[in-house]
Amino acid sequence: MESVSVLSEDSRRQMFAFIRRQRRPVTRDEAAASVGISRKLAAFHLDKLVDAGLLRASNGSPGGIRKVGRQPKVYEPTDSQIHVSIPDRRHELLADLLLEAVLTADGDESAPHAAVRAAGRRGRELGKSEREQTRPGRLGAERGLSVCERMLDQHGFEPVRETPTRLRLRNCPFHPLAAKAPELVCGMNHAFITGYLQGLEVSGVEATLAPHPGECCVQLGPTKG
Repeated sequence: MESVSVLSEDSRRQMFAFIRRQRRPVTRDEAAASVGISRKLAAFHLDKLVDAGLLRASNGSPGGIRKVGRQPKVYEPTDSQIHVSIPDRRHELLADLLLEAVLTADGDESAPHAAVRAAGRRGRELGKSEREQTRPGRLGAERGLSVCERMLDQHGFEPVRETPTRLRLRNCPFHPLAAKAPELVCGMNHAFITGYLQGLEVSGVEATLAPHPGECCVQLGPTKG
């Protein structure tokens, strides 16, 4: 959020974009000229970008040409990446699962089946890892949902506790791709969350498909029967 705030200033954002495009260290004079402001004002904005972790500063010469005397301060981008989306979108997770499905699919396995299988396995691995790290003991419905709620919040599902034993997911982190292939993406969502419950060893709770417009297609509630 700090990085986003820093880039909200127009001149600062333009200088940051200019420096990223150069693919080499840039001096204050070059940065100032790129947006038509004074060197002193450019130095102020550049220092803000450094403080936010978006640029790093060092002393050197642009283009690697060494000159006699004191080397000017130069700036270049760090490896930081900024992704901001409200509501939260996790297309990289969906892409990762689909890639895993392609790489691990059996010869006679359909693509949708491989994708659902990959999502379920990822969920089980995540749930098992959580259990090994926290050692929560026996997890019934209420405590189990509390643990699930934290994971789902971290993954952008925006969980809402409707009752002590029912959890509704207000956001689909894979939207709008889910709208293009709802059967596939909803099936992967369901498999991922079901797998997490299995890996975490939660009793008395199941994930079910219950589509609502603008929300995730999955909800968590008491096991039926």
